[in-house]
Amino acid sequence: MFRKTRLNLAVFCAGITALILSVMSCCFLYVSEKSLKDSSFHTFQNRMEHLSKGLVKQTLITSEWLYDTAEGGNYLIHLKDNGVPLLLNRQGIPETAPLFEAAGNYYKEHFSVESLEAEDTFHQEFSFSSKEKGSADYYACVITSNRPSGTLQAIILMPLRELSRQIRAQRIWFLLLVALAAAALFFFSWYFTGRLLLPLEENRKRQAQFVASASHELRTPLAVILSCASAAGRADQRERTHFLSSIRSEGLRMSRLVDDMLLLSSADAHVWTIQKVPLELDTLLLETCEAFESLATEKNIRLTAELPETLFPPCLCDRERIRQVLSILLHNAVSYTPSQGVIRISLSRTGKFFAITVADNGPGIPDEQKKHVFERFYRADASRSRKGHFGLGLCIASEIISAHHGQIRLEDTPGGGSTFRVLLPEE
Repeated sequence: MFRKTRLNLAVFCAGITALILSVMSCCFLYVSEKSLKDSSFHTFQNRMEHLSKGLVKQTLITSEWLYDTAEGGNYLIHLKDNGVPLLLNRQGIPETAPLFEAAGNYYKEHFSVESLEAEDTFHQEFSFSSKEKGSADYYACVITSNRPSGTLQAIILMPLRELSRQIRAQRIWFLLLVALAAAALFFFSWYFTGRLLLPLEENRKRQAQFVASASHELRTPLAVILSCASAAGRADQRERTHFLSSIRSEGLRMSRLVDDMLLLSSADAHVWTIQKVPLELDTLLLETCEAFESLATEKNIRLTAELPETLFPPCLCDRERIRQVLSILLHNAVSYTPSQGVIRISLSRTGKFFAITVADNGPGIPDEQKKHVFERFYRADASRSRKGHFGLGLCIASEIISAHHGQIRLEDTPGGGSTFRVLLPEE
């Protein structure tokens, strides 16, 4: 699904961008071609202006002069003296005679010759097509010189083969550049949409894993409940009491798991409310330690609290949520610290943060597993499932601290064990 979505987004983004690029390129190409044509026509006009002046000064027209004027074939020239073609015309009989005739007819149809007849010499430049099509094949110029001996007329055509070649080459280059740009845009869009969809894909995978893990965790207590309920119907009163106790115990276990999952679901939906109030953290630490004192004593674990001698200002936080974090950390420490072990909880200040530390001298957590301990349903030790742990406690603690804009870190305790450090901002 994500691959198809990624492909559709990449094609859409690249297509829209390529379309805009193509339109801009066409506009630029149009302006460039127009400028090239205008420049070429302006050069032709200047050349014809110079040629018309030379024609006036020319008393004797020779084959050499005609060849030099034609610049070795760059121009086609046809001369008429009093309407009679001169024998010096090398390009006009019979192959190009219809071409010069068509150019002369076009000149007569589109320009007012009478307004120029009063001048001794006049010339007119124009674009001319020898075929019925939109593009011009030639630049044409008609030069008329009124002499005492009569009227000398020259029709000069410049083929636009070179200009057409330049325009065609320019279009090909633009087409190649647009194609390369479109390909580059597609690969960039493919990479960019992949990066864009990566968090969504990871979130989908985490949700699928979350559902699978939750189903697995719920299956065990549910199987126990169903088994005990079935056995209770055939048992005597004493055994029935035992089965009912097991059903209640597993029901409470399922209830805790469902509460934890709902809590994380609220965090994912960003509807988790945090009610911050000024709180004396040292008082909260002592109250939490007292709550776990009996549990630690049962396991022959020494639980100590190290509080600062100076009075700290209140911390603006949610009292019940921070108590929940401390309970999670202390419960984990008590569960995995061996008999005769020590758990220390302390409070200090680090810069603009309050630092709460829960350290034990238990077996510790391997380095390769440290980055996973805050993931949902992660258990470094499979035996945790037998101790009432679902692998959600540290994930919930991390979500609570993140909602307070704080941090929670896992470090190694000097001499062995694990140390969890919670940093809460002062304001």
